[in-house]
Amino acid sequence: MPTEKTIVCSVTTHRELKAFVRFNYQLYKDNPYAVPDFLEDTLDTFNKEKNPAFRFCEAEWFLARRGGRIVGRVCAIINRKANERWGQKTVRFGWIDFIDDPEVSGLLLRTVEDWGRARGMDKIVGPMGFTDMDREGMLTEGYDQLSTMNSIYNFPYYPQHMAQHGYAKEVGWVERKVFVPKAGHEAHRDKYFRIAEMVRKRYGFRIHKFKSKSEIRDGGYIQKVLDVVNRAYANLYGYSQMDEAQMNAYADQYLPYLDKRYLSVVETAEGEVIGMGVCITSLSRAIQKAKAKMWPFGWYHMAKALWFNRHPQILDMLLVGVLPEYQEKGANALIFADLIPEATKDGYEWAETHHQLEDNIPSQAQWKNLDCVIHKKRCAFSKKL
Repeated sequence: MPTEKTIVCSVTTHRELKAFVRFNYQLYKDNPYAVPDFLEDTLDTFNKEKNPAFRFCEAEWFLARRGGRIVGRVCAIINRKANERWGQKTVRFGWIDFIDDPEVSGLLLRTVEDWGRARGMDKIVGPMGFTDMDREGMLTEGYDQLSTMNSIYNFPYYPQHMAQHGYAKEVGWVERKVFVPKAGHEAHRDKYFRIAEMVRKRYGFRIHKFKSKSEIRDGGYIQKVLDVVNRAYANLYGYSQMDEAQMNAYADQYLPYLDKRYLSVVETAEGEVIGMGVCITSLSRAIQKAKAKMWPFGWYHMAKALWFNRHPQILDMLLVGVLPEYQEKGANALIFADLIPEATKDGYEWAETHHQLEDNIPSQAQWKNLDCVIHKKRCAFSKKL
C-alpha cells in the first residue's frame, strides 16, 4: 500500500493544463502502439475561446498527485445538447489516464461522479469527449495494434479498474483492418465495381472529383459533407449535431492533411450530396517521432509522411457515411469503388476504419465484400449515480 497520500485537485492554471496533457506522454513514452494527441491541438480543444463545443458543454480538469508526482488525470464534461437530444442527465469522463493503482483510478472517477452529481446528473459514462468527433471508447482488445491519430490507446489494466469500481459496459465499438488489393489481385475490388456500375445506371448517382483542395472549401463541400455526417450519424449513440462553427473547426484541423483524391463524395443526378468517404495517410508513426509537438522539428516528420513517403503502409478512414434514405441503394459501393483503386495505386497495404458501433447492422454489413478483419474493440463504461 502507498505510504504517501494521493490527492485529486482541479486544474486552475495553463501550466497545470499542459501538465495534464503531458502526463499521457509520460505514461506511454515507451509504448510502441500509443499515439499521443498533439500538444497544440489538445490545448486548443480545451480552450473555451477556440472550441465551439463550449457553447453547450461544461468541463473541468483534474490531476491526481502522490508525493508531488502526477499519477492520473481526468476531464469531467457535461454536454447539454447531447443530454437534451437523448433525454438524459449524463456526465462524461474523458482524457482519463492513471497508473496501475485502483486507489488512483477510484479517486479520479469518484471526483467526476461527485462533480456530476452536484450538477444534477444521475449517470456517468466514458471515456467520451465533448462531442462524438473527439476520441472516445476504452480499448478492450487490440493492445498490440498501432493506434490511429484520432483514437484512444490504453493499457490492458484500464478496463479491469472500471469493473473494480462498479462500472459496466454501456456501448461497444469495433475497428477493422481492411486489406488493400494488390495490382492484379483486385477480386474484392471488382465486386464493388460491379455494384457501383449497377447503382450508377439505376439511380444516376455519381462521384464528384475535386480539381483542388480549395474547391473543397470554396465550393461549400465542407458544409455539405458534414451535413451528411449530421444526418447519417443522428441516431448513433451519444451523437450531438455539429453546427457551422464546429464544422469549420474540424475542417481547419483535418483539411491540411487531406489528399483530395481521398475525399470521395457521392451525389445524385441533381447534385445533392448523399454520401462521403474521407481518408488520410496514417500519421501515427510521424506523430510518435514528432513526440506530439509540431515545433521545432515535428513538422518535418509530418511533411515526410504526407508528401514524401514513397512506401505508405496504412490509410486511415476517418469518416464513411451515407444518408439513411440512400443506405439501401448501394451508394457506399461508389465510395469504395472510388477509393480502393487510389489506395492500390499508391501501394497501401491496409486501411484502418474508424470505430463503429458493434450493433450498427448497416455499418457492419458494408464490409462483407472486402478482405478485412476486426482487430480492435473498445467500449464506453457507465454507472448510475
